[in-house]
Amino acid sequence: MKLPGVTSLYREVFRLDADDPEKEINMHSEVDELKERAIAAVDDVSDELTEISKKIFQNPELGFEEYRASGWLVEACQSWGFDVKTGLGGMGTSFVARFARDPSGPTLAFLSEYDALPDLGHGCGHNLIATIGLGVGYGLAEVMREYELPGTVRVIGTPAEEGGGGKIKLIEDGCFDDVDAAMMVHPADKTLVEQPSLAVRAVEFDFIGKSSHAAAEPELGINALDAAISTFNNLNAFREHMKDSAKIHGIITDGGEKPNIVPGHAGALFYVRALDADYLEELTARLEDCARAGAIAAGAELEVSYPGMNYMPMNPNPVLSDLFRDNLEWFDETMDEPSGGLGSLDMGNVSQVTPSIHPYIQIADPPTPGHSDEFVRAANSTRGYEQMITSAKLLATIGVDLLADGETMSRVRQAFEESKTSKGS
Repeated sequence: MKLPGVTSLYREVFRLDADDPEKEINMHSEVDELKERAIAAVDDVSDELTEISKKIFQNPELGFEEYRASGWLVEACQSWGFDVKTGLGGMGTSFVARFARDPSGPTLAFLSEYDALPDLGHGCGHNLIATIGLGVGYGLAEVMREYELPGTVRVIGTPAEEGGGGKIKLIEDGCFDDVDAAMMVHPADKTLVEQPSLAVRAVEFDFIGKSSHAAAEPELGINALDAAISTFNNLNAFREHMKDSAKIHGIITDGGEKPNIVPGHAGALFYVRALDADYLEELTARLEDCARAGAIAAGAELEVSYPGMNYMPMNPNPVLSDLFRDNLEWFDETMDEPSGGLGSLDMGNVSQVTPSIHPYIQIADPPTPGHSDEFVRAANSTRGYEQMITSAKLLATIGVDLLADGETMSRVRQAFEESKTSKGS
């Protein structure tokens, strides 16, 4: 079925005569019809989405090991007629599912996460994020089929968000090179639109000392653990002078084997977080100075390494954020005021290379912290699954706005370019 005027709407809507309100009303009516169809399409597969989400919850898998989760998502996409490629970015559990009707339209990406946390399981609700992306893809594909909307929809499976940086590997593999907008929704205890995130870097220290008998011949040893402890003490003295938004937190990964052996090796791992990349560099340098001073004081050697991926701060696109707010009116949702602490996410890296949003939707009453037993229960609750379906519908309505209105897509791109210019990139 082809909705009259929609194809021309995509190319011509903002050439309408501004003095002709009847044409404006007709245009909005047509777009609303598309949104209603997208919402209905998500409803059609809501039971299937919930079943997949529950299976992912009941079978938690750590980053880069999400073979069952990605397999269930890929199987669903293939059954719906998507073209699927797996193993992108050198990751066995990544995938890109693509539905394209006409390449003259925009390419929209909807991201699925599905890795779990060690011991805790799905304490971040990634079982819900996985099927939000899946549901959006199906809903928009049905609208594109029936109404002949030009464009491409991608469901991108992104492994290992919890520290592994799966999205960063996909960026490096070119998976976002031709994406016009990337979107996802994260479950939380509030509904938030433009919540910032912190850039993060992992810094690992190895302190090399010299073992000896701690009672009989301590003077022959060099205590590497003393160097590690001094690092923490030096850092604590520096905390007073850090910006309130920044954080440095760490653990001792190796403190020796027995009390009667002077530790010849000690290890520590820190996460450095900041709202911007420049301050992240500054904090990293100060942390390394703290470790260097600790090593000098103990007479130990210091080795520094940077395991894992650097997560960049989130750069939410204001036009996409406005669309999220506007389309909330289709659903019984209210926005909350941002509050509380900030985390880090590899969607921030995506937002640095293509227009993106990473809003949050409420699945539990506040305060319900993420990465907690309470949030695990919320991720497997009736409310959680209902909000998963709502989020898929919400992103689908935004997708309709972008597919049916080329001028809006142009404003998205313009806002993204301006955000890069304002940051001096």
